[in-house]
Amino acid sequence: MKVLLDTNIIIDSLQSRKGFLEDAGQVMLRAFEYDGYLVASSITDIFYLHNRYTHDKKKAKESLSELFELFGVLDTTAEDCKNALRSEVADYEDAVIIESAKRNNIDCIVTRNTKDFVNSKIKAYSPVEFLRFFNQSR
Repeated sequence: MKVLLDTNIIIDSLQSRKGFLEDAGQVMLRAFEYDGYLVASSITDIFYLHNRYTHDKKKAKESLSELFELFGVLDTTAEDCKNALRSEVADYEDAVIIESAKRNNIDCIVTRNTKDFVNSKIKAYSPVEFLRFFNQSR
């Protein structure tokens, strides 16, 4: 199963965000059981947010290196960006993620903001929903 993780799942886990860490952490811990991916356009956001949180560029870079070992990285093309403009998805950044996911035959997206993915052609799950679905599909 090819699963794309949204930026918020990674940040919730890296920054141990209260109320979100447990579920995001479980999704991350299970990464060896599915083919997990991040979108390249999210990588700079993850670095920026994690560096701002830790105030430590070296630590932020080490965290990215660890993510690169766990997850594949999908490129974001000019075509993805153009297609996102025509998308029914209201949030442009999410539309770009969806277009990259569609082009790479991703099965589902895990995000804390499922409401932003309502018009997505790819099913979006919250971490809890994904873990439930993943456990049932095994």
